[in-house]
Amino acid sequence: MDALRALARRTRTSHPVVRLATVAAAAGLALTAGIVAAAGPWDGGQRAAERDRAADATPGAGAAGFAEEEVAGAATAARVLAPLEAEGAAPAPAALRRALGAPLADPALGPGGAAAAVVDVATGETVFSQDARTGMAPASTVKIVTAAAALHTLGGGHRLTTTAVWDAGAGRVTLIGGGDPTLTDDDLARLAERTADALAEEGVESVRVGYDDSLYPTQRHPIGVNENIALITPLQVNAGRLDDSSHGPAPRAGDPAPAAAERFAAHLADAGLRVRGGEPGHGAAPEDAVPLARHHSATVSVLVERMLTHSDNDLAEALSRHTALATGHRADFRGAARAATGVLEELGLPLAGVSLADGSGLDRDGRVTAALLANLLTAAASPDRPELRPALTGLPVAGFTGTLSSRYSADDGGAGLVRAKTGTLTGVNSLAGTAVTPGGRLLAFAFLAGDTTDPAGAEAALDAAATALATCACR
Repeated sequence: MDALRALARRTRTSHPVVRLATVAAAAGLALTAGIVAAAGPWDGGQRAAERDRAADATPGAGAAGFAEEEVAGAATAARVLAPLEAEGAAPAPAALRRALGAPLADPALGPGGAAAAVVDVATGETVFSQDARTGMAPASTVKIVTAAAALHTLGGGHRLTTTAVWDAGAGRVTLIGGGDPTLTDDDLARLAERTADALAEEGVESVRVGYDDSLYPTQRHPIGVNENIALITPLQVNAGRLDDSSHGPAPRAGDPAPAAAERFAAHLADAGLRVRGGEPGHGAAPEDAVPLARHHSATVSVLVERMLTHSDNDLAEALSRHTALATGHRADFRGAARAATGVLEELGLPLAGVSLADGSGLDRDGRVTAALLANLLTAAASPDRPELRPALTGLPVAGFTGTLSSRYSADDGGAGLVRAKTGTLTGVNSLAGTAVTPGGRLLAFAFLAGDTTDPAGAEAALDAAATALATCACR
């Protein structure tokens, strides 16, 4: 055990890793050079952030006797189109009013239509405003706030860590949850293999198994556990999903933490250890427990992109709690809301009418304004805020990716030129993102409707409004 303790001390200051490359798709879209400089989502048809991560996704040697694993960024498509060189003139507010008037007043959006704000990213000037400072239920567009708060607080390179530790006195391996809902069963199996290897070097053949989910309080979302969100806990495998899906609605485990521990115990047995003591015990690991192996998630920048592209509720709630921990708040709904609000205040964003309730947007009591979202997107495009860029690069591309893949037809004027986060609850429809004008101007927009009567019609109206931005010369 002395060798294990010495090894643990060395790993606190040295972290060579084995990086696992994963595969992701990239849509080949060309944006103007000015837009790429401002918003950074694409570079010659390739996602710039992904290109940079792919360059780093090379194998490295693991530390002898102590195994760590990182999920690296994704390798993506090579350049397919050269960036355009045009930079358009600013849109005229009067022309924008004419272009947006009809879609934002569509009857499907309810009697009051949609609250809206449009900001010229190049100047930061609000060029269209309609009830823009009225607090509205955001639905999933609040994930833009969750993303920015996590990026600003944790940094894009931060990773969420799941750890296996050894308590020699109790003969117990404890699995410590790191608040990573993207942990897969394969990840857990590899963690168990490396744990078993480390113990084998010390002659350990049989163990008890425990689990520690004390990183933050386990909570049930106000809407309950359902196919859209699991029990919120620091230890879960694949967000508690009971099928092979990685995003979207799915049946969930009633209590993901002990289920994860049972899977870990089974993997330890498969790795050659004799597991005794029945079901895994529940409790905090001793402070002097020796680390055996760790699994690191993808970076926060990658997690944010995943959360936004697929509207991942479980990941949103996890990231909001990590933000709370990093800012000294209690990592629950209230503390996470306070942490995110504090970040918005630090960024100098308008907070009148804003009252956050959760990180996912499933809670109908939350309120944001169109002005907040449009200005936050503008801040994410600023050269002064490069850490916020994944809050833009993760937005679904109209007609191509994520929750916008089935919206906007191939011949729609907004397809490929609108990137936006969707939001949907009963009676609530929202859309917030960016659009490129015909002249190459980048606009940030937010449309929020809180009394919709026809969900499909409301989506079509909001899509039409975003398309109007992408197709309007507006002079």
